[in-house]
Amino acid sequence: MPSTPSRRTFLKHAGLLLAGSSLGLSAAPAQDLLIPMDEDQADHLKAYGAVYAALQDGQTVDWLLNYRGGSFLTTATPRIQRALQVRGVSARRLSASNAATLLSTVEADGSNKAVVPLEKAPDIAVYAPEGAVPWDDAVRLALEYAEVPHDVIYDAEILNGKLSSYDWVHLHHEDFTGQFGKFIRYRNEPWYIQKQKRAEAAAETFGFRKVSDLKLAVAQRLKQYVSQGGFLFSMCSGTETFDIALAAHQTDVVPAPYDGDPVDPDALQRLDFDNTLAFRNFTPNLNAREYSHSNIDVGPPPSEMRDPSLDYFTLFNFSAKWDPVPTMLTQNHVATVKGFVGQTTAYSEDVLKEDVVVLAEAPDRPQVRYIHGTHGTGTFTFYSGHDPEDYQHFVGDPPTDLSLHPNSPGYRLILNNILFPAAKKKKRKT
Repeated sequence: MPSTPSRRTFLKHAGLLLAGSSLGLSAAPAQDLLIPMDEDQADHLKAYGAVYAALQDGQTVDWLLNYRGGSFLTTATPRIQRALQVRGVSARRLSASNAATLLSTVEADGSNKAVVPLEKAPDIAVYAPEGAVPWDDAVRLALEYAEVPHDVIYDAEILNGKLSSYDWVHLHHEDFTGQFGKFIRYRNEPWYIQKQKRAEAAAETFGFRKVSDLKLAVAQRLKQYVSQGGFLFSMCSGTETFDIALAAHQTDVVPAPYDGDPVDPDALQRLDFDNTLAFRNFTPNLNAREYSHSNIDVGPPPSEMRDPSLDYFTLFNFSAKWDPVPTMLTQNHVATVKGFVGQTTAYSEDVLKEDVVVLAEAPDRPQVRYIHGTHGTGTFTFYSGHDPEDYQHFVGDPPTDLSLHPNSPGYRLILNNILFPAAKKKKRKT
């Protein structure tokens, strides 16, 4: 995990500056800004928004991997200083010589640190249905709190070819199997009825016989997007059902209550695991009334769900110089993150493909929480669970107020992902 070395001599006289302080236009001798991401940071989440704003302005921001929680270094322009002040983000002024010394220290041979230049603000889209409220999805909550601009797209935009407009796409916790989240116990609720009608109408509009066929087509477009250089991120059931749909592209695993026809008798034998991104050799749950989608998910036992303090996971420590991508994705100010459940809470180690990189897992049991992989020239990152600051989120629960959790380690992992594409220099195919 990110190390937190003692402050070096050349930083000792640079005072910590918070929003409303003298950070800004009067500091003529100071040419650079260090945005610390360790325990000295007042608002970790909004720091990502400030960095994104700097990238939008055409600034290069150096991501100092494994240095003080994954801190950032950039030029002290008036615009970035104002962005930090408005957001309440902590920063330190550095002279050009001290900044150069810092970069040299981070890049020194033998240190597990590295400098990764971030060069371009990625164009971001969130895949979410019409009427979905931001607090139903942790990523939308994080983006809005951090003030990171993004578009909301859904099936029509994807099937009409709009994916090529975006560098990074997040999948709302969608059910790509066409089973409407397996929320059959809510089938008489107005929101469920409306969701089903909209999905069935969309399927008909695009010439599909049923919703599962529509969702498969969307999943295939998203897989193609990744293969051509896109960055895909997903959480909760959006991760598990994505691969179930891809594996079932030659068969029907959807029970009759959801699509009007029975599961294929040989459905399990016809699954194609070569077609999936992250998982293999799993078994879909063919019981319409069971909430579980498959044995990909191995969530915590009931005893842990009653006591959240027993549920946590540990981030792996990667080599910043040799493995910069997983290092970027795991930057944090703590090594251990409190757990949280969802419709897909944790992944079984037994069903992971061999080339998938495990980023975090439970320390005392085979439960994987955070994974990353490549497909073609793009990448996918899957993060299990629903909301890092709401241990067990139920339908109708109030939204999480991130102003109460500005230093959330679990939400930091989400926001690491939005900056990760900014470090990619090779232009993505369209």
